[in-house]
Amino acid sequence: MKTLRLELDPWNPDPSVLENAAEVIRRGGLVAFPTETVYGLGANALAPEAVRKIYAAKGRPPDNPLILHLSRPEQAEELVYVDERARRLMSAFWPGPLTLVLKARDCIPSVTRGGLDTAALRMPDHPIAGALIEAAGCPIAAPSANVSGRPSPTDARTVWEDLQGRVDILLDGGPVRVGIESTVVDVSTERPLLLRPGGMSREVLEEFLGVPLGVPDGQSKRRSPGMRYRHYAPAVPVRIWQPGDPLDLGEGQNPEEWAFMGLSEPPAGFGHILQFTSAENYARGLFTGFRTLEAAWRGIVAEWPSEAGVGLGLRDRIRRAALEGK
Repeated sequence: MKTLRLELDPWNPDPSVLENAAEVIRRGGLVAFPTETVYGLGANALAPEAVRKIYAAKGRPPDNPLILHLSRPEQAEELVYVDERARRLMSAFWPGPLTLVLKARDCIPSVTRGGLDTAALRMPDHPIAGALIEAAGCPIAAPSANVSGRPSPTDARTVWEDLQGRVDILLDGGPVRVGIESTVVDVSTERPLLLRPGGMSREVLEEFLGVPLGVPDGQSKRRSPGMRYRHYAPAVPVRIWQPGDPLDLGEGQNPEEWAFMGLSEPPAGFGHILQFTSAENYARGLFTGFRTLEAAWRGIVAEWPSEAGVGLGLRDRIRRAALEGK
Protein backbone atom coordinates (compact mmCIF):
# COMPACT_ATOMS: atom_id res chain seq x y z
CA MET A 1 0.00 0.00 0.00
CA LYS A 2 1.25 3.50 -0.84
CA THR A 3 0.50 6.08 1.84
CA LEU A 4 -0.47 9.54 0.64
CA ARG A 5 0.69 12.27 3.04
CA LEU A 6 -1.29 15.50 2.73
CA GLU A 7 -0.56 18.71 4.64
CA LEU A 8 -3.51 20.73 5.91
CA ASP A 9 -3.90 24.08 7.61
CA PRO A 10 -5.50 22.94 10.89
CA TRP A 11 -7.64 26.10 11.12
CA ASN A 12 -8.63 26.23 7.47
CA PRO A 13 -8.46 22.67 6.09
CA ASP A 14 -8.97 22.24 2.35
CA PRO A 15 -12.48 20.78 1.82
CA SER A 16 -11.36 18.85 -1.27
CA VAL A 17 -8.60 17.09 0.69
CA LEU A 18 -11.04 16.26 3.49
CA GLU A 19 -13.58 14.89 1.01
CA ASN A 20 -10.88 12.68 -0.54
CA ALA A 21 -10.02 11.32 2.92
CA ALA A 22 -13.71 10.90 3.79
CA GLU A 23 -14.24 8.82 0.66
CA VAL A 24 -11.39 6.54 1.75
CA ILE A 25 -13.18 6.07 5.09
CA ARG A 26 -16.51 5.36 3.39
CA ARG A 27 -15.02 2.69 1.13
CA GLY A 28 -13.34 0.89 4.05
CA GLY A 29 -9.84 2.36 4.04
CA LEU A 30 -7.61 3.83 6.76
CA VAL A 31 -6.89 7.52 7.38
CA ALA A 32 -4.52 8.87 10.03
CA PHE A 33 -5.52 12.32 11.29
CA PRO A 34 -4.76 14.78 14.10
CA THR A 35 -6.91 15.31 17.17
CA GLU A 36 -6.20 17.63 20.09
CA THR A 37 -4.75 14.71 22.10
CA VAL A 38 -2.71 12.52 19.71
CA TYR A 39 -2.95 11.44 16.07
CA GLY A 40 -5.61 8.80 15.43
CA LEU A 41 -5.78 5.88 12.99
CA GLY A 42 -9.30 6.01 11.62
CA ALA A 43 -11.76 3.70 9.85
CA ASN A 44 -15.54 3.45 9.56
CA ALA A 45 -16.53 2.30 13.06
CA LEU A 46 -19.64 0.52 11.75
CA ALA A 47 -17.83 -1.56 9.09
CA PRO A 48 -16.25 -4.68 10.67
CA GLU A 49 -13.77 -5.33 7.87
CA ALA A 50 -12.54 -1.74 7.96
CA VAL A 51 -12.09 -1.93 11.74
CA ARG A 52 -10.09 -5.14 11.41
CA LYS A 53 -7.66 -3.22 9.21
CA ILE A 54 -6.93 -0.93 12.18
CA TYR A 55 -5.99 -3.89 14.37
CA ALA A 56 -3.82 -5.34 11.60
CA ALA A 57 -2.03 -2.05 10.83
CA LYS A 58 -1.20 -1.43 14.51
CA GLY A 59 -0.62 -5.03 15.57
CA ARG A 60 -3.24 -4.35 18.24
CA PRO A 61 -4.81 -7.16 20.30
CA PRO A 62 -8.41 -7.71 19.10
CA ASP A 63 -9.87 -7.61 22.63
CA ASN A 64 -8.71 -4.00 23.09
CA PRO A 65 -11.77 -1.83 22.29
CA LEU A 66 -11.64 1.26 20.10
CA ILE A 67 -13.00 4.76 20.66
CA LEU A 68 -15.71 5.95 18.27
CA HIS A 69 -15.12 9.57 17.27
CA LEU A 70 -18.13 11.79 16.55
CA SER A 71 -18.59 15.23 15.03
CA ARG A 72 -21.82 16.09 16.95
CA PRO A 73 -23.05 15.01 20.39
CA GLU A 74 -26.46 13.93 19.11
CA GLN A 75 -24.82 11.19 17.05
CA ALA A 76 -24.23 9.29 20.29
CA GLU A 77 -27.96 8.60 20.71
CA GLU A 78 -27.92 6.30 17.67
CA LEU A 79 -24.94 4.30 18.93
CA VAL A 80 -25.32 3.90 22.70
CA TYR A 81 -27.95 4.20 25.43
CA VAL A 82 -27.53 7.78 26.68
CA ASP A 83 -28.94 8.86 30.04
CA GLU A 84 -29.29 12.38 31.42
CA ARG A 85 -25.95 12.26 33.25
CA ALA A 86 -24.12 11.38 30.04
CA ARG A 87 -25.95 14.14 28.15
CA ARG A 88 -24.83 16.66 30.75
CA LEU A 89 -21.21 15.54 30.40
CA MET A 90 -21.40 15.71 26.61
CA SER A 91 -22.91 19.19 26.74
CA ALA A 92 -20.26 20.44 29.16
CA PHE A 93 -17.10 18.79 27.84
CA TRP A 94 -17.60 17.89 24.17
CA PRO A 95 -15.71 18.62 22.04
CA GLY A 96 -12.73 17.83 24.22
CA PRO A 97 -10.41 15.15 25.62
CA LEU A 98 -13.16 13.19 27.39
CA THR A 99 -14.27 9.69 26.34
CA LEU A 100 -17.49 8.26 27.76
CA VAL A 101 -18.23 4.54 28.05
CA LEU A 102 -21.91 3.58 27.72
CA LYS A 103 -24.00 0.51 26.94
CA ALA A 104 -23.76 -0.12 23.20
CA ARG A 105 -26.58 -0.53 20.71
CA ASP A 106 -26.46 -3.46 18.33
CA CYS A 107 -25.42 -1.24 15.40
CA ILE A 108 -21.83 -1.10 16.74
CA PRO A 109 -19.96 -4.20 15.57
CA SER A 110 -18.49 -6.46 18.22
CA VAL A 111 -15.00 -6.01 16.73
CA THR A 112 -15.19 -2.23 17.36
CA ARG A 113 -16.22 -2.83 20.98
CA GLY A 114 -13.56 -5.45 21.63
CA GLY A 115 -16.32 -8.00 22.24
CA LEU A 116 -17.82 -5.99 25.12
CA ASP A 117 -21.40 -4.80 25.66
CA THR A 118 -20.22 -1.22 26.06
CA ALA A 119 -18.71 1.30 23.65
CA ALA A 120 -16.36 4.26 24.14
CA LEU A 121 -17.25 7.55 22.43
CA ARG A 122 -15.78 11.01 22.21
CA MET A 123 -15.96 14.21 20.16
CA PRO A 124 -12.46 15.50 19.37
CA ASP A 125 -11.69 19.21 19.68
CA HIS A 126 -9.75 19.62 16.45
CA PRO A 127 -10.95 21.27 13.21
CA ILE A 128 -9.49 18.58 10.95
CA ALA A 129 -10.88 15.71 12.99
CA GLY A 130 -14.34 17.24 13.25
CA ALA A 131 -14.53 18.09 9.56
CA LEU A 132 -13.30 14.64 8.52
CA ILE A 133 -15.89 12.84 10.65
CA GLU A 134 -18.66 15.09 9.38
CA ALA A 135 -17.61 14.60 5.75
CA ALA A 136 -17.39 10.82 6.16
CA GLY A 137 -20.95 10.66 7.45
CA CYS A 138 -20.16 7.90 9.96
CA PRO A 139 -18.49 7.53 13.34
CA ILE A 140 -14.76 6.94 12.98
CA ALA A 141 -13.05 4.33 15.15
CA ALA A 142 -9.58 5.62 15.90
CA PRO A 143 -6.93 4.44 18.36
CA SER A 144 -3.58 6.23 18.36
CA ALA A 145 -1.83 6.09 14.98
CA ASN A 146 1.24 4.09 15.99
CA VAL A 147 2.46 0.54 16.21
CA SER A 148 0.82 -1.01 19.28
CA GLY A 149 2.85 -0.56 22.45
CA ARG A 150 5.00 2.29 21.13
CA PRO A 151 4.77 5.92 22.34
CA SER A 152 1.73 7.61 20.83
CA PRO A 153 2.24 10.07 17.95
CA THR A 154 1.90 13.79 18.55
CA ASP A 155 2.96 14.83 15.04
CA ALA A 156 2.64 13.50 11.51
CA ARG A 157 6.33 12.59 11.23
CA THR A 158 5.93 9.99 13.97
CA VAL A 159 2.87 8.51 12.27
CA TRP A 160 4.84 8.29 9.03
CA GLU A 161 7.70 6.46 10.77
CA ASP A 162 5.35 3.84 12.23
CA LEU A 163 2.62 3.40 9.63
CA GLN A 164 3.92 4.40 6.21
CA GLY A 165 2.67 1.74 3.81
CA ARG A 166 -0.03 0.55 6.24
CA VAL A 167 -2.58 3.37 5.79
CA ASP A 168 -4.12 5.00 2.74
CA ILE A 169 -3.85 8.67 3.76
CA LEU A 170 -2.03 10.62 6.46
CA LEU A 171 -3.50 14.07 7.10
CA ASP A 172 -0.66 16.25 8.40
CA GLY A 173 -2.11 18.99 10.58
CA GLY A 174 1.04 19.77 12.54
CA PRO A 175 1.70 19.04 16.22
CA VAL A 176 -1.16 18.31 18.60
CA ARG A 177 -2.15 20.48 21.56
CA VAL A 178 -2.61 18.13 24.54
CA GLY A 179 -0.08 15.35 23.94
CA ILE A 180 -1.63 12.47 25.92
CA GLU A 181 -4.83 10.59 25.19
CA SER A 182 -8.31 11.43 26.44
CA THR A 183 -9.65 10.73 29.90
CA VAL A 184 -12.03 7.73 29.85
CA VAL A 185 -15.00 7.67 32.23
CA ASP A 186 -17.44 4.77 32.46
CA VAL A 187 -20.97 6.11 32.89
CA SER A 188 -22.64 2.78 32.15
CA THR A 189 -22.77 2.06 35.90
CA GLU A 190 -24.51 3.77 38.83
CA ARG A 191 -21.25 5.32 40.03
CA PRO A 192 -19.06 6.83 37.30
CA LEU A 193 -15.64 5.17 37.10
CA LEU A 194 -12.35 6.72 36.03
CA LEU A 195 -11.07 4.02 33.68
CA ARG A 196 -8.15 5.99 32.23
CA PRO A 197 -6.79 9.37 33.35
CA GLY A 198 -5.82 11.65 30.52
CA GLY A 199 -6.15 15.10 29.02
CA MET A 200 -9.12 16.16 31.17
CA SER A 201 -8.48 16.36 34.89
CA ARG A 202 -10.25 14.22 37.46
CA GLU A 203 -10.82 17.29 39.63
CA VAL A 204 -12.83 19.10 36.94
CA LEU A 205 -15.02 16.06 36.32
CA GLU A 206 -15.64 15.38 40.01
CA GLU A 207 -16.58 18.99 40.65
CA PHE A 208 -19.04 18.87 37.74
CA LEU A 209 -20.58 15.55 38.78
CA GLY A 210 -20.63 16.35 42.49
CA VAL A 211 -19.29 12.89 43.41
CA PRO A 212 -15.85 11.26 43.45
CA LEU A 213 -15.06 9.09 40.45
CA GLY A 214 -14.85 5.42 41.35
CA VAL A 215 -11.79 3.22 40.91
CA PRO A 216 -12.35 0.36 38.43
CA ASP A 217 -11.64 -3.27 39.19
CA GLY A 218 -9.92 -5.52 36.68
CA GLN A 219 -13.15 -6.46 34.93
CA SER A 220 -14.51 -2.93 34.53
CA LYS A 221 -11.11 -1.62 33.40
CA ARG A 222 -11.46 -3.83 30.30
CA ARG A 223 -14.09 -1.38 29.04
CA SER A 224 -11.44 1.26 28.44
CA PRO A 225 -9.28 1.31 25.32
CA GLY A 226 -5.55 1.06 25.88
CA MET A 227 -5.52 -0.21 29.47
CA ARG A 228 -4.84 -3.95 29.33
CA TYR A 229 -1.33 -4.10 27.91
CA ARG A 230 2.03 -2.38 28.16
CA HIS A 231 1.80 0.91 26.30
CA TYR A 232 3.77 4.01 25.41
CA ALA A 233 7.13 2.26 25.76
CA PRO A 234 10.31 3.53 24.10
CA ALA A 235 12.95 1.04 22.96
CA VAL A 236 15.15 1.69 26.01
CA PRO A 237 14.38 1.24 29.74
CA VAL A 238 12.38 3.89 31.58
CA ARG A 239 13.04 4.49 35.27
CA ILE A 240 10.70 6.54 37.44
CA TRP A 241 12.21 9.11 39.81
CA GLN A 242 10.26 11.00 42.47
CA PRO A 243 11.77 14.28 43.73
CA GLY A 244 13.45 13.74 47.07
CA ASP A 245 14.11 10.04 46.48
CA PRO A 246 17.56 8.61 45.72
CA LEU A 247 18.27 7.77 42.10
CA ASP A 248 18.53 4.06 41.32
CA LEU A 249 19.47 3.13 37.76
CA GLY A 250 20.68 -0.34 38.60
CA GLU A 251 24.12 -1.71 39.28
CA GLY A 252 26.86 -0.44 36.99
CA GLN A 253 24.71 2.19 35.26
CA ASN A 254 26.25 5.60 34.56
CA PRO A 255 23.85 8.59 34.59
CA GLU A 256 25.95 10.21 31.86
CA GLU A 257 24.69 7.50 29.51
CA TRP A 258 21.05 8.17 30.42
CA ALA A 259 18.63 11.01 29.64
CA PHE A 260 16.33 12.79 32.07
CA MET A 261 12.91 14.34 31.50
CA GLY A 262 10.72 16.14 34.00
CA LEU A 263 9.95 19.37 35.83
CA SER A 264 12.61 19.49 38.57
CA GLU A 265 16.35 19.84 38.61
CA PRO A 266 17.72 16.39 37.73
CA PRO A 267 19.20 14.34 40.60
CA ALA A 268 22.42 13.48 38.75
CA GLY A 269 24.68 14.48 35.86
CA PHE A 270 22.66 13.02 33.01
CA GLY A 271 23.88 12.95 29.43
CA HIS A 272 20.79 14.82 28.24
CA ILE A 273 18.06 16.76 30.02
CA LEU A 274 14.53 17.66 28.92
CA GLN A 275 13.20 20.03 31.58
CA PHE A 276 9.63 21.28 31.19
CA THR A 277 8.13 24.44 32.67
CA SER A 278 4.69 23.00 33.48
CA ALA A 279 2.84 19.71 33.76
CA GLU A 280 0.94 20.62 30.60
CA ASN A 281 4.19 21.02 28.68
CA TYR A 282 5.46 17.76 30.19
CA ALA A 283 2.37 16.00 28.84
CA ARG A 284 2.73 17.68 25.45
CA GLY A 285 6.36 16.58 25.17
CA LEU A 286 6.29 13.17 26.84
CA PHE A 287 5.82 10.87 23.84
CA THR A 288 8.01 12.93 21.53
CA GLY A 289 10.67 12.92 24.23
CA PHE A 290 10.51 9.14 24.56
CA ARG A 291 11.01 8.67 20.82
CA THR A 292 13.78 11.28 20.53
CA LEU A 293 15.78 10.08 23.53
CA GLU A 294 15.58 6.36 22.79
CA ALA A 295 17.75 6.85 19.72
CA ALA A 296 20.81 8.12 21.58
CA TRP A 297 20.72 7.08 25.24
CA ARG A 298 20.96 3.87 27.26
CA GLY A 299 17.79 4.68 29.20
CA ILE A 300 15.40 7.42 30.28
CA VAL A 301 14.64 8.67 33.78
CA ALA A 302 11.15 10.22 33.94
CA GLU A 303 10.15 12.37 36.88
CA TRP A 304 7.01 11.27 38.74
CA PRO A 305 4.78 14.39 38.68
CA SER A 306 2.11 15.57 41.07
CA GLU A 307 -1.22 13.87 40.34
CA ALA A 308 -3.05 17.21 40.13
CA GLY A 309 -4.60 18.20 36.79
CA VAL A 310 -3.00 16.48 33.82
CA GLY A 311 -0.42 14.96 36.18
CA LEU A 312 -2.58 11.90 36.86
CA GLY A 313 -2.64 11.10 33.15
CA LEU A 314 1.11 11.67 32.96
CA ARG A 315 1.64 9.24 35.83
CA ASP A 316 -0.40 6.60 34.03
CA ARG A 317 1.64 6.90 30.82
CA ILE A 318 4.99 6.97 32.61
CA ARG A 319 4.10 4.00 34.81
CA ARG A 320 3.08 1.83 31.89
CA ALA A 321 6.08 2.89 29.79
CA ALA A 322 8.27 1.70 32.66
CA LEU A 323 6.66 -1.71 33.05
CA GLU A 324 9.05 -4.59 32.42
CA GLY A 325 6.29 -7.00 31.45
CA LYS A 326 2.91 -6.62 29.85
